Amino acid sequence: MSDVKNTVTPFQKSASSDAAIPVTDAATRNFALALAAAADERKGADIRILKVDGVSFIADYFVVVTGFSSAQVRAIARSINDTAAADFERQPLRTEGQGDSSWVLQDYGEVIVHIFMPDERDYYDLEAFWGHAEEIPFAAES
Repeated sequence: MSDVKNTVTPFQKSASSDAAIPVTDAATRNFALALAAAADERKGADIRILKVDGVSFIADYFVVVTGFSSAQVRAIARSINDTAAADFERQPLRTEGQGDSSWVLQDYGEVIVHIFMPDERDYYDLEAFWGHAEEIPFAAES
């Protein structure tokens, strides 16, 4: 593994509201790294961060994670949600797939998290679909 250091910087508060907002691409990148680290805390596997802002209007970053059971997929999703809320005062704009837990999507606007079971990750193969996106280095701690 490389000696990449995962650093996280909280978002600044908007003067006009209590909502936390990203102020730079670096802040958005750090948010994506923090969500990836939260997935790693729950033993998420093969964590990838894709910078898709140059190739998509959907989001700036995707975080793609594998969980090996429905319970683990749910635990990873909870860990990510808890980190976003506690460290960045953020809630997902939308969460999909928590019922069957073979693929959970958490949409934070500029960062979208995909948590897959292995078969679903292989089938949808987002890394190949977004293969022209830049991959951001992430050094898993687990």
